[in-house]
Amino acid sequence: MVNNLVEVRSLVVDRGGRRVLHGLDLTIEQGSVTGLLGPSGCGKSTLLRSLVGVQELTSGRVSIDGVEAGGKELRSRIGYVTQDPSVYLDLTVRENLQFFARVLGAGTGSVDQAIETVALSDHADQVVGRLSGGQLSRASLAVALLGHPDLLVLDEPTVGLDPVLRRDLWALFHRLADDGAAVFVSSHVMDEADRCDRLLLMREGLLIADDSPDRIRELTGTRDIESAFLALVDAAEEERTA
Repeated sequence: MVNNLVEVRSLVVDRGGRRVLHGLDLTIEQGSVTGLLGPSGCGKSTLLRSLVGVQELTSGRVSIDGVEAGGKELRSRIGYVTQDPSVYLDLTVRENLQFFARVLGAGTGSVDQAIETVALSDHADQVVGRLSGGQLSRASLAVALLGHPDLLVLDEPTVGLDPVLRRDLWALFHRLADDGAAVFVSSHVMDEADRCDRLLLMREGLLIADDSPDRIRELTGTRDIESAFLALVDAAEEERTA
């Protein structure tokens, strides 16, 4: 039985006098990795901000397990990783996690577990500002994992990382989903599509596809998601000008 942890209904968001999201409807399931792919500027980050309750909505509704996004009772149930580092550069990895664990009310045992989960045990007592880019990304992810969140929202977490680290992070995302979390990952890198159980393709604030990668390729008669994306865009343009 499908358990939809997140429900988005008729979501509209305006920012700076411009409509960014145009009446989106979607759900996110527990125990799965859902990918949100689309070009930069298409509204991905705005949608993610809406899910975690830090974006003002023009209209529509976003709920997590029946609770309106942004509710205080959801703080410990959602892990959020932005494109920018979400840790203090002058603290060590462990000090950062101890601080955020106190803020979130997470148990002290969750600190060591989060550090181990992102494979930073050998760097736990190193100042974050001296870490490599990949290690810094993993430190931010460790903060998001404190307290075993039910929903993990990741805004382009693999951008700029080497192929090996990208592979390892995607393997981690699937392990977290196997443990019951709903993992929602945005990316503009089309070759990451096949790493997702389900795929949402976005363009100009609209969802143009919502299915498994295999099914999207099948429906468009293409061999890869980039070609499928272009085929969907072309079909939409033809329909609009017909």
